[in-house]
Parts: sequence; structure tokens; C-alpha cells
Amino acid sequence: MENTLLEYKCPCCGGAISFDANLQKLKCPYCDTEFETEALKSYDAELQQDRPEEELKWNTEMGGTWQEGEEEGLQVFTCKSCGGELVTDGNTAATSCPYCDNPVVLTGRLSGDLKPDFVIPFKYDKKAAKEGLLNHFKGKKLLPKVFKDENHIDEIKGIYVPFWLFDAEANANIRYRGTRLRTWMDSNYIYHETQHYAIARAGSLAFERVPVDGSSKMEDALMESIEPYDFSDAMDFQTAFLAGYLADKYDVTADDSIARANERIKRSTEQTFESTVHGYSTLRTEYSNIRLNNGQAKYALYPVWILNTTWRDQKYTFAMNGQTGKFVGDLPLDKGTLFKWLFGLTGILSAVGFGILSLVHYFL
Repeated sequence: MENTLLEYKCPCCGGAISFDANLQKLKCPYCDTEFETEALKSYDAELQQDRPEEELKWNTEMGGTWQEGEEEGLQVFTCKSCGGELVTDGNTAATSCPYCDNPVVLTGRLSGDLKPDFVIPFKYDKKAAKEGLLNHFKGKKLLPKVFKDENHIDEIKGIYVPFWLFDAEANANIRYRGTRLRTWMDSNYIYHETQHYAIARAGSLAFERVPVDGSSKMEDALMESIEPYDFSDAMDFQTAFLAGYLADKYDVTADDSIARANERIKRSTEQTFESTVHGYSTLRTEYSNIRLNNGQAKYALYPVWILNTTWRDQKYTFAMNGQTGKFVGDLPLDKGTLFKWLFGLTGILSAVGFGILSLVHYFL
């Protein structure tokens, strides 16, 4: 007969549990937690049951192709410095790259790429982008005082950034480990009790138009920072919307954008489910399984203002949502002001710490 060693793991600390003959219970030698045998068997059976593997698959076959003559008048500019390809209407004679600020060269007509399904037109003009930069400076106490006056705007470009929009239904099964803590005391001792709970959540969430930018030259974090866009303003793509603006040609395909879309959907699903769990002192995720159904992707162009500036021979890039006006961008820090602020904060914390220490000595 084959010998089998049956081992249970403590759900509280993960240590191996053994049977205590005196207690007639299972007991963890590491955290001294006691378990009824039948209760632990049921818990272990629930953990060991078969679960489906995560399925995060998409249908990225799109039918948006240029019709004959539709791309006439569209020109392609290529940046020899960073390799960026930009699309604009035929009236643009010369321009510079919004990413590296170097001159770009007209190379030929647009051909061979997918046609966008949607476009959100610009609602804010170049003047509004300049005003957005000035407003971005306001209230920044650690910004060098001379930055506002000396910061030179090299160029402002209105550009349609390519985005892949992912639709899907997420079915999720998530299990959490929660604890509730209780403390009381008598004349001799202080008692602490920790109760452990297994919490399960299951359900579905529908996601529409989860955006992932299709340009490797655009930082994903920067593009996510100027979200959200209001898709109610989206229109079927027409080349007329490109007049006076640039449009970045996607160089990251829908298939290559799936990993980031999955990451955003999974994170959002887990956060939404966790927000439904209340009443516990601590909570951690033990198991998460997410499966996608009916996943599809569309191609859209979203409006972005890119502002390249220079201060003390250093380049700074800012971005503004061309639909909502939301403005983002990193700013330099005044090290002297930062030092004074940190020194003042340290002084306050030291004073607070001294006050607490004095109280402790007083009660002792």
C-alpha cells in the first residue's frame, strides 16, 4: 500500500499544522492557532477545487482600410532623428518633430496603414495650450521663481495620437483573506484576538473603450495622465479633421497593445471588487482569476497638444488634452526652497516627537 503524508497549511501564517492529542484539535506550532478538523478540511477542499485558467484574449481583426482616393492629400513626414512618422494634410510644407523638436522631411503619400475608426476633434486651440502652461505653473511653491519668466517655449504642436480602444466583458473570481482584531483587558492582562475570514467575490464587469496609445514615442504614463476623454464627442473618421494638425502614425499594433490593456482591465476589476469588501481590519488578495469575453479593439485618434520648452539648456515636455484641457508635465524643483521645507517639516516632527516623549515620561 502506498504511504501518503497529508499536510495542512495554516491559513493564518502558512505554517504546517499538526494534530494536538491533548486538545483533540489541529494546532499551528508557529502562531498557536487552533482549528477544528472538519472546518479545516472544508477550507482545504475549497482551496484545492479546480478553477479555470485566466483567459485574456482579444479579437484585433479590424476592417478599417482606406478606400480608393480617400488618402489623397495626406502626406507623411519622417523624423530622421527619432524615426517618428507623422501624417498631415497636403498644405503643410515643413514642420518639426513634436517628440524631439528636430526638422522632419516630407517623404511621400500615406499608404498601407489601417484607417482610423473614430476621431475626437480638437476643442482647445494653441492659445489655450499656452494659457494651460501658465496655469500649470500656478500654486507650485517648489517651482524656481525664475522658471516662469525664463522658460522658453520652443514649439507647440497639435497632434492626433493613435489609440487602440478595447471593449470586453471581464468575468472574475477573487478570494481575499480578511482579519478582524479585538482587544480587551482586565486587571492582569491585555488580550488580543484575531479572527481570520475567507471572503469570495465573483461577477462580471463590462469595459468599453479602454485606451492604450499606439505610439512608442508617446510615454504611456503621460498619455494616461491626461485621460479621460469623453467619447460622446467622437465622430467617424474623416481626413478633414487633420487640416492644420499632425497625426502620429501608430507603430505599436493592436496585438502588441493587448498586454497593457489586460493590465489596465485586470487592475480596475480587482480594485472594483475589493471596494465591495468592508468591515475588516486587514485585507489581502489570495487568489484572482479574470477571464475576458467578446474582446474587440478599435482604432481612434485623440487630440493632444505637445509643448516643448527649454530652461537652462534642459528640455521639458508638457501635454494637454485637446478635448478637455487637462494639462500635465514635470517641472523643476527649487532645491533651496525644498531644503527649507524639509528642514521645517523635520523641525515640526521633532517637536511632535519630543512632546510625545515628554508625555510618555510623565505617565511613567
